[in-house]
Amino acid sequence: MRAKGITYDTGFVRGSAISRERFDPVTVERELRVIRDDLHCTAVRVTGGDPERIELAATFALDLGLEVWFSPYPLELTADEMLPLFADCAERAERLRRRGGEVVLVTGAELSLMNKGFLPGDSIDERVAFLLAPDRPAERIAEAAARVDAFLGRAVAVVRERFHGRITYASVPLERIDWTPFDFLSVDLYRSAEIADAFDAGVRGLVAQGKPVAITEFGSATFRGAGDMGARGLEIVEYDKENGRPVRLNGEYARDEAGQAASVRELLETFDAAGVDSTFVFVFALHDHVHRPDGDPRDDLDLASYGIVKVFEDRKGDTYPDMEWEPKAAFAAVARHHREN
Repeated sequence: MRAKGITYDTGFVRGSAISRERFDPVTVERELRVIRDDLHCTAVRVTGGDPERIELAATFALDLGLEVWFSPYPLELTADEMLPLFADCAERAERLRRRGGEVVLVTGAELSLMNKGFLPGDSIDERVAFLLAPDRPAERIAEAAARVDAFLGRAVAVVRERFHGRITYASVPLERIDWTPFDFLSVDLYRSAEIADAFDAGVRGLVAQGKPVAITEFGSATFRGAGDMGARGLEIVEYDKENGRPVRLNGEYARDEAGQAASVRELLETFDAAGVDSTFVFVFALHDHVHRPDGDPRDDLDLASYGIVKVFEDRKGDTYPDMEWEPKAAFAAVARHHREN
């Protein structure tokens, strides 16, 4: 594997709300140093909805010698709202690229699910519900895929005018992307029980297409059975309908850090064996899915988190006493894999 990476979240923006309220530059630089030195990553996918935050974190990462995947992640925007965001990010990414170091620009992620105008539904929940419906019309999926591909043609033109490095798009399997204008074939790819038997062959099929493959998102939540759910681990969370913030879990779940670590390790081994070029574990930390070990078990949002560290609200960690988080077992699994491979 050429680029051994992890996703670094700077905050998802939904309307006027941002998922990571505290964004201290000292903390950001320290966390990126941990990603380089202790996780043995060579690359980082810096993602979020605020271009200034992405640029700040990307600057630290480049200064640390990491390859940066500059990754704006729009939520609930229209096509016409996304193009100015991508233009802004392309200009910022080009400034960084000219400083030296490797910068890849990611022109959005999972657009059909996360934004308006591609799939039926006025919200992410409605669009996901449509996809999960047993009677969904197949032609509607094909239409959505065609709309995403057409939009990406416009986005690539905007980005290429401003950014002169390599570009890609973080797709989901239901989208049928024409990868000709892109430098990487990139997929957010989760293994679930339903597709486990075909998963390894599917990854090899991606690599066989001939273009360098990046797995831009993969991982597991932290409750027992999460590995079988793949990308649907956050479904156990009840979210505020007004601002999208996590409130509580929808039931009681058992913590299984060993299970999360095993899933991540197995996926890394699969991608390595298949000849994948770049991988980005999702995610270093989800700051709004905090660890609450005491009190009502439904309040421990970290059980649903894909983060390889558990984030505290009111104290520092033990392993890194200057940080408000503690590594999980998956942290050690990623570090060991990247150190040995």
